[in-house]
Amino acid sequence: MSGSGTNVPRSAVSNRILVVDDEEIVVSTLRETLRRQGYEAVATMDPTAALKELREGQFAVIIADQRMPLLSGLELLDQARQIQPTATRILMAGVVSLDTVIDAINKGEIYRFIVKPWLREELLVTIKNAVQRHELVQQNLHLQTATHEMNEQLVELNQSLEEQVKLVARQNQQLARVNQTLEQNLLRSMELSLHAAQTFYPTLGDQGRRVAQLCRPMAQLLNISGDEFRTLEYAALLHDIGLVGAPRAIIRRWQDSPQMLNPAERALIEQHPILGQELSAFGNGLEQVGILIRVHHERVDGTGYPDRLPGDKIPWLGRLLAVAVAFASSKLTRDDAVEEIKLQANTSFDADAVRVFLRALPMVPQSGTLLRREKTVPLAELRPGMVLARGIYSPNGLLLASEGQQLNPIYIEKLLNHDRIQPINQSLVVYC
Repeated sequence: MSGSGTNVPRSAVSNRILVVDDEEIVVSTLRETLRRQGYEAVATMDPTAALKELREGQFAVIIADQRMPLLSGLELLDQARQIQPTATRILMAGVVSLDTVIDAINKGEIYRFIVKPWLREELLVTIKNAVQRHELVQQNLHLQTATHEMNEQLVELNQSLEEQVKLVARQNQQLARVNQTLEQNLLRSMELSLHAAQTFYPTLGDQGRRVAQLCRPMAQLLNISGDEFRTLEYAALLHDIGLVGAPRAIIRRWQDSPQMLNPAERALIEQHPILGQELSAFGNGLEQVGILIRVHHERVDGTGYPDRLPGDKIPWLGRLLAVAVAFASSKLTRDDAVEEIKLQANTSFDADAVRVFLRALPMVPQSGTLLRREKTVPLAELRPGMVLARGIYSPNGLLLASEGQQLNPIYIEKLLNHDRIQPINQSLVVYC
């Protein structure tokens, strides 16, 4: 009933996939397909046996057919959610109706649908993404556990301090310190999220920092402070976090040649603000941050995504963020990017937001990455003194050299030696 391969290195749990379908041919086909890809496939035609498997062992992905005796796929996945909440749940169906979709969202919290008959390539991509999602959820759980433990320690410290405080003034000072610590914890969590995004796809973390670098002077010009300032800054840093888990090739094509995306790929990309809103909910009080992340690709003429919001339906801070994101992600030269944004005032972008952006751009620090030109160079052309504009990662995600690193002969030789053993396939970007 189960098997494993050796061509796809994974952790024990991430390698395990449970397949449930009352058709023997489907079970056999899926089990063999998954085994050939190196997954450990546990397959059964009995939903009751599937629930027993879930109680006895951990799985990264659960795939269930909708039409089965005893239990429907949705009912099975709903129970599976109670047993293993972090497992990624996928529903198979011959026809996916609106009622099924609504039930899937409300009951089973389904990650993806697979429509029978499926295309093998799309099936494998879906399963790969599902495994990656499970790993990300597991990492987030570890982060939440660590943060929870830190918060418990802070609570204990606060209780101890409060017992010693006699004067109201000293109590206020201690509470202020606690708030500062909580803010630092939130910033650490955000930095970890950025690091996770940058590890998954290096330009995502860099992009977040560039957008935040633009939003800060825009907020200063408008006298935006306090919670609103933090909301805009956090949304700027995390605006593309929803792309984590999307296929890297699709992200690259969207960034370099968006017109080459097919409808399915474009639909996947246009969902990333929604997923970003969901992922930004790791901290209390970040609801407004999630809203700004959701609207950062909306356009005032109503042609944006994901909700096609027009004009004033887009929050004001979201309109500011949209301009900053467009400029920071532009492949044009700085001057041409500015002109392009001017031309799109009152169509793509809010005219007032564009005016604020134009006034804020000269306020970006001269050392900021937005004002430094970048170029792509082959590994063989790296020279001492060059500064990396992007981190360099091995194919398995190991950071070899960080963004901002000034290269010297030792660093260059280290990269060349690594390339001889395990080729470095990414583009190398330096400041010029």
